Parts: sequence; C-alpha cells; structure tokens
Amino acid sequence: MKISITIVAYRNYPDIIAAIKSINEFTDPQILKDIYVVDNSENEESPSRKAFKQTLSALGGTYIDSGANIGFGAGHNKVLSLLTSDYHAIVNPDILLYEDSFSALIKFMEENKDVAVAFPKLVSAERKLLPVYRKDPTFSDMFIRRFIPFGFAKRRDAITYADADYEKPFEIDFGQGSFVFIRTELFKKLGGFDERYFMYLEDADLCREARKYGKVVYTPVTGVIHKWERGSKKNLKLLKIHIDSLFKYLKKWA
Repeated sequence: MKISITIVAYRNYPDIIAAIKSINEFTDPQILKDIYVVDNSENEESPSRKAFKQTLSALGGTYIDSGANIGFGAGHNKVLSLLTSDYHAIVNPDILLYEDSFSALIKFMEENKDVAVAFPKLVSAERKLLPVYRKDPTFSDMFIRRFIPFGFAKRRDAITYADADYEKPFEIDFGQGSFVFIRTELFKKLGGFDERYFMYLEDADLCREARKYGKVVYTPVTGVIHKWERGSKKNLKLLKIHIDSLFKYLKKWA
C-alpha cells in the first residue's frame, strides 16, 4: 500500500520539519510514502530556505517551488501529475502525529469502500477534540459564528455536529482541510482543489464534490495533533479572504 502526502509551505519551515519527523517516526515503514512540500514562499532564496531544502531531502521529502504565493488549494494541486499512490493526505504544516495514523486510516478505508474521504480526530496538544467538522457553509451560519459571540446555541451545535457520538464514525458534510485523507484516484479525478479559492472553504468545496462519488466521514480510529491558529478570527486581511471565499462558494453551489 502506498500513500502520498502534500504540505504547502509559507516560510513556516520549522513546523514542517517537525510534522515530517513525526510522520516518519510513527508511520509503519512497510507503508510506501511520497512526501511533497510545495513552497509558496515567493522565491525567497534565503539561508533558512536553503537549510530547509537540505533537511527535507535528508528526511526523504521532495521539494517543489511554486514560484509565488499561489494559495492553499493551488499549492496542493501542484503534485497531481506526480501521484502514484493509493491514498493521498493533505496535511497542514502545524500537524503532528503521535501514533501510526496512516495505517489506521488505510485499514478504515479498505474496510469501507463507500468512503471517499476520511477525517481523523483532530485534537489539541492536550488531546482534546477540536470542533472542526461542519455542515455545508451558509452565509448566515458564518455570520453567526464570526460576529455574534452569544446566542443561537442550537444552531451552533448543529453546524459543528456537537451532539454527535464522536466515539463512532459518522458522515459529515466536510472537515477542516488541516488533515484530509482521500482516495488518490478520486483526488485526481476531481482535479484536486478548485483554485478559485485562494484560501478557506476549498476544503468544503472539495468534500462537496467528493460526495458525488462516496461518503465523507469522520472516524475516531486515530487522532492527530493540530495547532489551530484560527487566523481569520485574528487577522483582518485573512477575514476578508475568508469572506471572499464564502461568496465564491455560495455562487458556485447556489
């Protein structure tokens, strides 16, 4: 069985090295894996980049320079023509493995042929489950989550599957794109991510496309650590990008 992994970089080289080291440490050596890092760091041939490329090579990764900050989805799409794996993982730089997650996910997918995309437990460093599984986005739901800090409790719970049994697998509309496990054949068939989204909601869009071919599922068979920054809640520029992506999403899926 073979997996492929892509991580999109934007000057966050130490995080990526830590992520890849954790992947190498915990993944069964019998699983063949191709690790690609697509660098969106805008042609900055700095000493840190040179050192990163050397370290990445030593860790068995392949470096791809995108030449510009082309966005999250477009960065991951850079590897589409290179993929020869059975399963493909879309991984954020701030992900850390603490167990053999890929073996567990492969087993789950092999036993559930109707599943197109699987999301593991995304947890904090303290191993607390993060609320990163969602219903399809709507304008009103995003407005409530972003700008109304109180009230609408039942609606908030419905959006995030708060009442679901997280000890069992269940279908979701989409999960956060920090760690996505998809059948490679399907990822290539879909053409990867829709590159109209620079960042944000490309995960929702990909899962909605994938649901035409199979289930999108949360599975508790394994967990991975995610340092969840919630950038668009802290940064006005990122919030504007998030809103722009929402309008693109709503226009496409109206």
